[in-house]
Amino acid sequence: KGALINLGLLYEDAENYSAAAFCFKRVLDVFPDDQRALLYLKDIESAHDMYYDEETLRNQARLKQILEIPVTDFELSVRSRNCLQKMGVRYLGDLTRLSEQDLMGGKNFGETSLREIKQMLESKGLSLGQFVMKEKPRDYGYQESLSPQQQALLNRPVADLNLSVRARKCMSRLGITTLGELILRNPDELLESKNFGVTSLNEVRAKLSDLGLRLRND
Repeated sequence: KGALINLGLLYEDAENYSAAAFCFKRVLDVFPDDQRALLYLKDIESAHDMYYDEETLRNQARLKQILEIPVTDFELSVRSRNCLQKMGVRYLGDLTRLSEQDLMGGKNFGETSLREIKQMLESKGLSLGQFVMKEKPRDYGYQESLSPQQQALLNRPVADLNLSVRARKCMSRLGITTLGELILRNPDELLESKNFGVTSLNEVRAKLSDLGLRLRND
């Protein structure tokens, strides 16, 4: 009994907690009321939990440091840097909360820039959309005050507007599928989308006007 307890203490000093616990449990198998073995085993279990808690905290601290690295620390192309700046992306952590669709919706942001951003994140063990929060469906605040006819109008698909190819692609990139979602966007948001210019904006305005609708803040 004494030899096993001493061996367990040696294992504990070496931070080999599983081996130490094995020794103390062997003693308790034969002497279930041995106070020394019970005490040492309890200490081992506490130390084991503390070890993993500290390891978790260290991992979290390392991840936090990585997420706070500025994107300006990397050698990105001028186009990629400008796009990220326009989107308000300053740190790697900002990118982990964006999807590919979010980036591709940025004006002048293409496949080459997307690959560049992905490679930058992968070099730090991160990825796009890694920490995207699953949001609740947006409450637009107008449903309850609308008549059934108005609700039906806003639920109509944007395809009903018969927009040009360029304007339709913009709607797709921004994830706009209904008229209700479209009128929540302001002109500046649409103009930030890739290949969407003033001509496309005026087209959307005219189509909405025909239905008695308009963009937000328009």
